[in-house]
Amino acid sequence: MFDSRHIDFFNKHRTPLFYYDLELLLKTSDAIMRQAEKYGYHVHYALKANSNPRILQLLQKMDFGADCVSGNEIKRAIECNYNPSKIVFAGVGKTDEEILYGINKNIFTFNCESIQELEVINAIAARENKNAAIALRINPNVNANTHKYITTGLEENKFGINAHEFKAVADKIKTLDHLSLTGLHFHIGSQISELEPFKNLCTRVNEIHHWFKGQGFSFTHLNVGGGLGINYKEPDKYPMPDFEAYFKIFKDFIQLERDQQLHFELGRAIVGQCGTLISKVLFIKQGISTNFAILDAGMTELIRPALYQAYHKIENITNAKTKGTTKKYDVVGPICESSDCFGKAIDLPETNRGDLIALRSAGAYGQVMSSDYNLRDKALVVYSDEI
Repeated sequence: MFDSRHIDFFNKHRTPLFYYDLELLLKTSDAIMRQAEKYGYHVHYALKANSNPRILQLLQKMDFGADCVSGNEIKRAIECNYNPSKIVFAGVGKTDEEILYGINKNIFTFNCESIQELEVINAIAARENKNAAIALRINPNVNANTHKYITTGLEENKFGINAHEFKAVADKIKTLDHLSLTGLHFHIGSQISELEPFKNLCTRVNEIHHWFKGQGFSFTHLNVGGGLGINYKEPDKYPMPDFEAYFKIFKDFIQLERDQQLHFELGRAIVGQCGTLISKVLFIKQGISTNFAILDAGMTELIRPALYQAYHKIENITNAKTKGTTKKYDVVGPICESSDCFGKAIDLPETNRGDLIALRSAGAYGQVMSSDYNLRDKALVVYSDEI
């Protein structure tokens, strides 16, 4: 993955830094589009995974739409030349100002999550003398078999409209003159590593679609969200998911009507593997039962291990070719929190002050979730075409 050119380049820059492999990003996005276009599917990139403008511009040129969960994400997408007609606006808590902005930009659809949200969007659209295109975000009660913090499709989650609300929602929509109901939206979670949950989702989508049709509704599109995971354990062996198998699940099990579109909202699967957090070792500290490798990167740059107990492959790229025995290190950051730990008992070649450490698969939910806690400087960002 990293050779002497990379190491020389990283050593010339202040760490920590985010490094993006644009060639891998292009290969990944091309693989997605080739598989999606086989079936005429539409793919929106989920900005919440990484809203880096250069990445957004590259994906826009590849003809992705945008999946946004805030007004500022909509603004960022438009600034990066995304057509509003390809922008969907999701999120359980949209403000009036964000709704107004989306209406006035004529975005593709608002994915709506409650009766009260429907009423608010209708009222704002009425004041603007406009109609707002909406899709109902449905909670299908499908278990994504992922971490509890990133499961979104169970009845216990805050997201979406539950089955017991369907009749009330259907009745309410018929009274709201400034809404155009165009679709149904689903999203069951994130970092889903098996295809079975997506197959189960298809079954529920078909059932729920059939119920709403029975109430007299028709839809131009169905949106099945995203959630496809990446391989954090072996990023070099599996640099991208099996997009062919993923899209084929929906081809085989979703029952679309004639001319009905199927939309997806992928994020991590697109950008996760192209990003690496590069850090330097500040100190090696010998403990009673372990050694600590203390880095200049911390949970302020990559919060997933502290927040989700998430795994990221950790590599000493300075001594990557060193032969011989390894040592176990607790790889930690400088933040004044005991949770500021990237991994415990990690096997690394003997590691010294100044060595470069790569925290792999950091392209999704790394840079975008970074903070200035402890008044930390923002990490630099560099790209493969700069080397």
